[in-house]
Amino acid sequence: MAFGVLAVQGDFREHLQALRRLDIEAIAVRTPEEVAAVEGLIIPGGESTTIGKLMARYGLLEPIRELVEAGKPLFGTCAGMIVMAKTIGSAAEDQPALGVMEIAVERNAFGRQIDSFEADIEVKGIKGGPVRAVFIRAPIITGVDGRVEVLAEHDGRVVAARQGNMLVLSFHPELTDDPRVHEYFVTMR
Repeated sequence: MAFGVLAVQGDFREHLQALRRLDIEAIAVRTPEEVAAVEGLIIPGGESTTIGKLMARYGLLEPIRELVEAGKPLFGTCAGMIVMAKTIGSAAEDQPALGVMEIAVERNAFGRQIDSFEADIEVKGIKGGPVRAVFIRAPIITGVDGRVEVLAEHDGRVVAARQGNMLVLSFHPELTDDPRVHEYFVTMR
């Protein structure tokens, strides 16, 4: 069965390529039927308000929530992390979101586009040394409840977490050649 990448906005092509480099069947997901047909789903980075509005417009919010309830893995990077969060700091009042993960996030916590950077991050559960993390207008996790496991921090700020079958990162593993984060995701069940 295929894994899907939400393909309404953002860097979905890079996630599709990352999965395919692992010889994993990967499809671009744009409809509720495609959400129902995948083994797991990635919500890529991009612009969180736009992604949320397009998910609402295309009727994807409830099917993605059902995917999570069915125990299938859901992975959000950067903007994907934002739309998965229960609480979004500095969110527009009309910003649609999934609200499936018990985290609070702050958008653009590391600054603007010009403040983008890379760093080597130790991520719990990822073997083989640090992960090269690409931060672009990255959010941070400002709060978690007891069901959420913090997987990584950078400069004392939470940048990766897991709650059951859900994984979120502030950074973009799809912009590197390191397959380990995507390998970790596809084994989450």
